[in-house]
Amino acid sequence: MTVPQSPQRGWPATAVVAALAVTAVGLGVTQLVRPDWTPHVSPAVCSAVTLVVGVLALRQGRWLDPLTAMTWRSFGVAAGLFGLGHLIRSVNGVGVNPASSGLSDLALVATGPVAVLLCVRLVRSTGGRIRSQVVLDGAVAVVALAVYLELLVPFAVGTAGPAADPLLTVGYPVISAVLCVVGLVTFAGVSPPRRAAAAWLLFCFGSLTVTMTSGALAVGRPSPVLDVVTTTAYFAVVAAGTMALSADPGPRAATDGPAVAVPLAGVVVGYCLGFVALLLLLGGLVAGRMPATVEVVTVGLLVVVIFARTLVWAADGARLTRQVLRTEAYFRTLVDRAADLTVVLDDRGQVTWAAAAASATSSWSARDIEGRTLRDLVHDDDRYELYRALDPASDDADGRGPVFRLRGRDGSWRQLEITRTTSSAGLPDAGATAGRAYPRSESGSDGLVLHLRDVAGRRSTELELERLAYTDYLTGLPNRARLMAALATARTRAANGQPASLLLLDLDGFKPVNDIAGHEAGDHLLVQVAARLRATVRDGDLVGRLGGDEFAVLVGDSLEEATALAERIVADLRTVRPLADVDGGAVAAGVVFDISGSVGVTELDPADDVSTTIRRADLALRAAKTAGKNCVRTAGHAIDSAMGRRARLARDLRAALEQEQFRVVYQPVVGIAEGRVLGLEALVRWEHPVLGAVPPDEFISLAEDDGLIVPLQQWVLRRATADFAGLLAEDRDLKLGVNVSVRHLQAGCLAPDVAQALADSGMPPTRLMIEVTESVMLDAEDRLESDLATLHEMGCIISLDDFGRGYSSLAYLARLPVDVLKMDREFIAGIEGDPRGATLVAAVVELGGALGMDVVAEGVETVGQLAALRGMQCRYVQGWLLGRPMPIGDLPAFLEAFDPAVLEGEWVSEMDAGVHLVGRAG
Repeated sequence: MTVPQSPQRGWPATAVVAALAVTAVGLGVTQLVRPDWTPHVSPAVCSAVTLVVGVLALRQGRWLDPLTAMTWRSFGVAAGLFGLGHLIRSVNGVGVNPASSGLSDLALVATGPVAVLLCVRLVRSTGGRIRSQVVLDGAVAVVALAVYLELLVPFAVGTAGPAADPLLTVGYPVISAVLCVVGLVTFAGVSPPRRAAAAWLLFCFGSLTVTMTSGALAVGRPSPVLDVVTTTAYFAVVAAGTMALSADPGPRAATDGPAVAVPLAGVVVGYCLGFVALLLLLGGLVAGRMPATVEVVTVGLLVVVIFARTLVWAADGARLTRQVLRTEAYFRTLVDRAADLTVVLDDRGQVTWAAAAASATSSWSARDIEGRTLRDLVHDDDRYELYRALDPASDDADGRGPVFRLRGRDGSWRQLEITRTTSSAGLPDAGATAGRAYPRSESGSDGLVLHLRDVAGRRSTELELERLAYTDYLTGLPNRARLMAALATARTRAANGQPASLLLLDLDGFKPVNDIAGHEAGDHLLVQVAARLRATVRDGDLVGRLGGDEFAVLVGDSLEEATALAERIVADLRTVRPLADVDGGAVAAGVVFDISGSVGVTELDPADDVSTTIRRADLALRAAKTAGKNCVRTAGHAIDSAMGRRARLARDLRAALEQEQFRVVYQPVVGIAEGRVLGLEALVRWEHPVLGAVPPDEFISLAEDDGLIVPLQQWVLRRATADFAGLLAEDRDLKLGVNVSVRHLQAGCLAPDVAQALADSGMPPTRLMIEVTESVMLDAEDRLESDLATLHEMGCIISLDDFGRGYSSLAYLARLPVDVLKMDREFIAGIEGDPRGATLVAAVVELGGALGMDVVAEGVETVGQLAALRGMQCRYVQGWLLGRPMPIGDLPAFLEAFDPAVLEGEWVSEMDAGVHLVGRAG
């Protein structure tokens, strides 16, 4: 990997090369179609393009450090000389392939020394040196090019006649050939980071050779085709030069890869040139052309140089072979004296080499495992540990390497710990384990080196010590130390977006068990509680005992799910009974102990340390104790008692509205006769970042007192109508109910706000139901009645919410444009066992029917309530029995899966009914 020290700033390499290509194609077409334009137009275009590129290179050099900028300036000077030469040819009208030399050739010939100086600077600036092998490669190339010139020059001179210009027919091809050799030597002498730039420079000189050779041939035989070849090759020269500049990282470029003194490309190019020259001569002999004496001498010299280079190559190979063998011997000696086992894996996960210490030879030998896949030697239960060892992204949280069991030649299993992994290449998917592939390294080398240590005896001791250090002796649960470590890990995961919560549980009534029944009964009770907790929590949750009768549960989920788990734990602990007659404790015979649990819940905050998290959970636990025990409290309740919850909420309400900490959930309204969901009620929720979920009854009153209820309900209207419009787009036959406060009516802007929300969402007014509390009738001024009438005329449905909670006036009920009555949940709570309450509910249903109003029963949570309402001919019901409030994303699945059998009460078990009684939907 190279690290450029002088990054290119804004050099448009791709754009320059593309422009040169387009220009070359256009000029070539022009030369073929209008050859009479070539004498002036072709060199003029070449001059203009070269000068523009040179100016860009000079400007680019201003952004670079002085050493790197020197290369760009040299290119700019060479481009200027080329541009000047072509400009003179354009003025003289001699074209790109003149028949004789002139003033323009002074500028063109001067580019040769500039190019040589540029190559010398590239080699010397990086501390490179020319080795003897490189000199021989260059000699091979020089002699081979001499053979080419001996074949080409007579042909070019012969076609031009006795008046052939020597500079054009001989001089330019010789100069370009020399530059090719210089480029080859430069490529071999520069440092590895600059080798890409040297390769482009070599290509540049090769293109220049094509340009000069075409020009030499055109001296005797002018042709538009040769003009096209010359200009195309010339543009390739300029393009390759720009690519060399963009690929050059500068003389200060560093590399962490191995430096190759003699690159293979130099040898290949030199040999290819030599063998092609020999083939050309042989081809001439076959064609009947006898070689000249100078050609024979040159070819003989070429054979001698190639033979010398071959001898040097063989000597290098022998030297490198001896060095490799010596290094391998050193390596084997070192490994045999080192750790127990060293394994080298290839890129397929197979063991290519292994060395075992003398103490381990009775169990392993290189012959046992070499050539086999390491995965096949590892115990099936430990495949994940092997994957973790080979995964370059894994980290050892406990500071210890992965440990797995490896099968020896005698079939026994030995525990090995990977003390070090040298990642030099990745393992492909062929090494997949348990559906997972070995990870692929980015280093690009040949494999992995694993250093293994036999830890069979030590590991068993470590496991026993770990069990004693991190396990509670009585219950077998993790102790405080283990819990603290798990909390630290969970805190790190929480910072990466994985929520986690902590539950602290304290037993209520534990002290009387110890005092009356004895400590044995107390220990038995603790063991029972530990077993209950293990059975209640999920697989990924961690249960620990902190000491005494205090337990902790680390839950990998949100605060809401953790609170639900705490509720289940509290309910389950009510059935725990201590053993009162342990060891003949007759003194406690017949005594019934009242055992329960109090739980404090807090969500892990990555900004808090572990001690702060435990302190917050302990505050919540104390709040549960203060609230009468046998209950669950969150950290928000603890802050309520410690800091003044209402003051805190009032202070944070405005910021919550600005930051949109609120969310809207939707509870279904079901038609009994229709057997399906007919509507949704939009309910606003506040997720306080510290206090958690805040009940609507709490923050709605605060918003009304602080004058924030109007902007809050404006936001709810916009969000709810926008969400509901998406459901209507799916052809859902539903209506949407939105609660509004009397303060919003009093503000006089409810009707415009509703109209604006409907217009923004595109929702029909007939689909919207405005729900106002019956307290509006106590303040029913003419203006309020007018606003409700306006909404009714718009097509909105007016609903009277929480009917039966306040002190309604039937006279106002008759005056207001009310379409729906919603009975409060407390109004119907006792209809199962209270005949008077049931009679009153039936009267309200009949009243609504007499007034032409639909009646909706809220808070239906039991099968008995649903059956009673169905018997009273109440057509519409709402409550947790039928559907809880849910986000908009969950509604389509709920609507599709809704079963009308729920209205018959056939599918609800006693446990389901008990769960429904716990919550409230409002």
